[in-house]
Amino acid sequence: MKRVFLTGAALLALFQSRAQDVPTDSTSYKSRKLKLEEVNLVSSYYKQDGNNSAVTGGIGSEHLTDIANTIDVRLIKYGETGIKHTFDIEAGIDHYTSASSDMIDLSANSSASSSDNRFYPSLTYLRENEEKGRAYAIGLSSSTEFDYQSFGGNISFSQKTRNKNGEFTAKFQTFIDQLKLIEPVELRPSGSEGYGSASRNTFAGTLSYSQVINKNLQIMLVGDIISQNGYLSLPFHRVYFADGSVHQEKMPDTRLKIPLGIRASYFLGDNLIIRAYYRYYTDDWSLKAHTADLEIPVKLTQAFSLSPFYRYYTQSGTKYFKPYEEHTAADEFYTSNYDLSKFDSSFFGMGMKFTPPNGIFGLKHWNTLEIRYGHYTRTTNMTSDIISINIKYR
Repeated sequence: MKRVFLTGAALLALFQSRAQDVPTDSTSYKSRKLKLEEVNLVSSYYKQDGNNSAVTGGIGSEHLTDIANTIDVRLIKYGETGIKHTFDIEAGIDHYTSASSDMIDLSANSSASSSDNRFYPSLTYLRENEEKGRAYAIGLSSSTEFDYQSFGGNISFSQKTRNKNGEFTAKFQTFIDQLKLIEPVELRPSGSEGYGSASRNTFAGTLSYSQVINKNLQIMLVGDIISQNGYLSLPFHRVYFADGSVHQEKMPDTRLKIPLGIRASYFLGDNLIIRAYYRYYTDDWSLKAHTADLEIPVKLTQAFSLSPFYRYYTQSGTKYFKPYEEHTAADEFYTSNYDLSKFDSSFFGMGMKFTPPNGIFGLKHWNTLEIRYGHYTRTTNMTSDIISINIKYR
């Protein structure tokens, strides 16, 4: 926890001088110069425990810790014709330790895979005609770690209704991934480090429509279709058959996912909001799932609010899953990864938001500090905790 706070404080100090240099635009004048609109600094600490590691065939420690830090910078300018141009630049870095990944090599007391770093920058450009309520966006992203490299791209279009109370959005995303095939040590050819490579491609289309029903109620409908192809297994996941033999996880090389969701926000006066979300999910691996989420932000004072939240999730499990030593040679595909099993889960916690009138620590432009804590449990005996800190400049 101390690491998370110190990281956020260091980033705050880094931008303190900018907070004093950029004036507040309190008029309706739209600057044609590129200016800083918002900065978000987010640090989080995540810890999980369980005893169904897929690396060791559905048994063994799932202990994992992750420290993540991201910075998101938004710049805007207006063109001569009044078009708004927004540039969103984000960069993040995670450091994690994993007891299960450490068991890829059973003969080592501590292997190189016991910890790793992930770096993930992204850039998004948005062109918006505020008068017509129309916007176009394009974005690029990447994610890099020791055994994984991903490049992503996305484009989107949105159009508001004539009265600006409704908005339609269409978005397309693609991710081109390259995986290093790190096999369990006992399955590698003699003298081999177990490295090869394989590709994985993801294509996702999203359609959404949001509508202001009245002054109290807003809703959004969201539908996705996601197609994946390539190497969809994880090479270091073991599967133990009923005869005691060990194998490398084997899954189909295509997957089609269809999530459908609805969001609603109901405003009960100026100090209370009820936010609800439901999603149905199905795919061609025979996995079906339901998610129900509820969050109730309560404004206690002008500068302080609390947001208790709860999310319930249930899934049927894929037809390719079986626990430790239950697969047989008759199975064409096989996994003992409990993320693909039947389970129910709960995630609950609290958010605290501070918006002091004179800014955080007396820095006027650093106007928001948000702290969130969540606890997760699921019926496969896995638990986790996460705490995050978000400091906003505006």
